[in-house]
Amino acid sequence: MKGFKIFIAEDDVWYSELLRYHLELNPDYEIRTFESGKKLIKALHEKPDVITLDYSMPDTNGEQLLSYIKKELPETEVVIISGQEDISTAIGLLKEGAYDYLVKDDETKEKIWQTILHIRENSSLKHELNQLRDEVRQKYDFSKTIKGNSEAIKKTFNLIEKAVITNITVSITGETGTGKEVIAKAIHYNSDRKKEPFIAINVSAIPSELIESELFGHERGAFTGAQTRRKGKFEEAGRGTIMLDEIGEMDLNMQSKLLRVLQEKEVVRIGGNEQVKLNCRIIVATHRDLLEEVKKGNFREDLYYRLLGLPIELPPLRKRREDVLILAKYFIEEFSKENGILVKQLSEKAINKLMGYNFPGNIRELKAIIELAIVLADGDIIDQENINYPSSDPLAELLMEERSLKEYNDKIIQHFLNKHNNNVIEAAKALNIGKSTIYRMLKDETVQI
Repeated sequence: MKGFKIFIAEDDVWYSELLRYHLELNPDYEIRTFESGKKLIKALHEKPDVITLDYSMPDTNGEQLLSYIKKELPETEVVIISGQEDISTAIGLLKEGAYDYLVKDDETKEKIWQTILHIRENSSLKHELNQLRDEVRQKYDFSKTIKGNSEAIKKTFNLIEKAVITNITVSITGETGTGKEVIAKAIHYNSDRKKEPFIAINVSAIPSELIESELFGHERGAFTGAQTRRKGKFEEAGRGTIMLDEIGEMDLNMQSKLLRVLQEKEVVRIGGNEQVKLNCRIIVATHRDLLEEVKKGNFREDLYYRLLGLPIELPPLRKRREDVLILAKYFIEEFSKENGILVKQLSEKAINKLMGYNFPGNIRELKAIIELAIVLADGDIIDQENINYPSSDPLAELLMEERSLKEYNDKIIQHFLNKHNNNVIEAAKALNIGKSTIYRMLKDETVQI
């Protein structure tokens, strides 16, 4: 079978053969001709790429036939060929989904040639785009990219599954580095909007005087420097998803404008009057406690409830400690694959060092630490000296989670054991305690070397 299938529906046999002869000059085209609409309909299961359709077929109404074709084969392009130039008819057919409307004359066969070239180019682009979207969708398959077995992350999986099957607004909260955008993309690329755009915008990164234009767009001449019309991010999202990251940083004036847009489901570009209808899904994310911001008067209560939708709270890495090793091994495999190097293994001491750290930067910090460790490791083993933490306040990190006094003691002693390369005597000296205390803890397995 040849590469590109074209059906010619034309009751004039001579004209039909003329078109066939002309188009078959391209050896990649597979051409079939049909003298009636009924015969064409019976062959639609072959899924042609293009149909050239005589508007005045003897047995069917051209408009109804076009409608039927587009309903059965929405991806197939239809080029209408008519013996009469009727502008109103042409406009109506184009609105119904026809790719083009051509009038029979001496130049028709050349016009068809060029039109089909354009269709084929567009078809190739669509195919490439669909391939890319499939790759992106696989990349954001949340069962593969969101790693962990902790109860906290299982709860997150459950909420994502609920978000995927509905169009409810989603509000994602969590500390910096917990993966809020990854979750948003996982929701989008596993939903029925996956073939539509995913537009992410960081509210905190845009100056307040530009945010309205960025979100809603502007008309030419709306303000100094606005030399052309520009669509805003809401328009760009179309039927897809818009993610408003760090929504808690938006000022009150802009919050009121956003509220109106969400209520009316339409935007008006700055300097314009046209009301542009919206059909995109809204996902918002923030590291702030928005309800607390409402109480402080920094965030509108009505907007808060409009955006709340399905809340997904991402746990910090210190509260899903059993996932640290799973994530670390995942980052090792991904970095090794991307850089074409052999996968390295974590030594027991490196694992202990990782498990004894709180990761204030969460998953993002763990990823950076692991990638650096891979580069620093000389052999095929990542050892504890390859695990480097950024300079920070150890006490502040230690107090980030609530523990019993005994648990804090265990953590402190483990920290000094790691620091002194598991030398019990040196660790005891640094802590000004007897070494027998540490030996007892080793025996009870509350600390490890």
